[in-house]
Amino acid sequence: MSHLPVPIGPTLGASDLDALQTAVTALERTSFASRLSSVAGRQIGFAGRLIPQPLQEAATAAAHKALEVALRVALSSVERHPVARTDARHRRLAMVSGAVGGAIGFAALPFELPVSTTIMLRSILEIARDEGEDLSAPEARVACLQVFALGGHAQEDNILEGGYLALRGVLAKSVSDAARYVAQNGVAAEGAPIVVSVLRQIASRFGVVVSQKAAAQAAPIFGAVSGAAINFAFADHFQQLARGHFTVRRLERIHGPVVVRAHYARIARENGYWRNDGAG
Repeated sequence: MSHLPVPIGPTLGASDLDALQTAVTALERTSFASRLSSVAGRQIGFAGRLIPQPLQEAATAAAHKALEVALRVALSSVERHPVARTDARHRRLAMVSGAVGGAIGFAALPFELPVSTTIMLRSILEIARDEGEDLSAPEARVACLQVFALGGHAQEDNILEGGYLALRGVLAKSVSDAARYVAQNGVAAEGAPIVVSVLRQIASRFGVVVSQKAAAQAAPIFGAVSGAAINFAFADHFQQLARGHFTVRRLERIHGPVVVRAHYARIARENGYWRNDGAG
């Protein structure tokens, strides 16, 4: 469907446009189900799309508990000096926890998921810092938790107009309010209703991916090796989302949100990542 030209104001430099194009691709194109298919075969991808309601509910509950653990990590002190990138190490650690989950099955999810989620959060924090975020700011640390809400679309052909930008808009007030509360109350804010509310919003979307992961790992024909492969894909998926998310935030700090989001929408439409008309 054609769109009327949208005035986007000042253009970005070539390197920034390339970075934004990569970010849009990471944030809009690839679902976790398709990533499972590429890593572990068609049957895992198929299982990830047919999730029984009880499994979805159990996965969402496990996701919420895992995010509570991750929140404590996010609220803890974070060193501000640069560190070496360790994406590969975090993926390997996630593979180990996934191997345990694959060997034990779905019953391991409440124990394995907080471990793998915390491992991923450590990686997300490093990616955020690498993209210029000040992790002493509560808003930046809450933005790291927000990454777990970004991977919950079920199919690549079912991304509504606005995609990532629309989701950020939906979460914006809750994230802002939670960050402000954390800034005032620190770790004591962990159980505050305003913080619990944003965790619930994030968990509802994170739970979609967790249910796909759990369905794949619970399949009896897959063992510990496949559990490790699934968790590798799980970690890699959220690392790619984090890189895209914090690239967009970095460019917004340089060029302003209006300019960057207009370019983002143009790239998403030109590449067919959004399927309906609407605000973007």
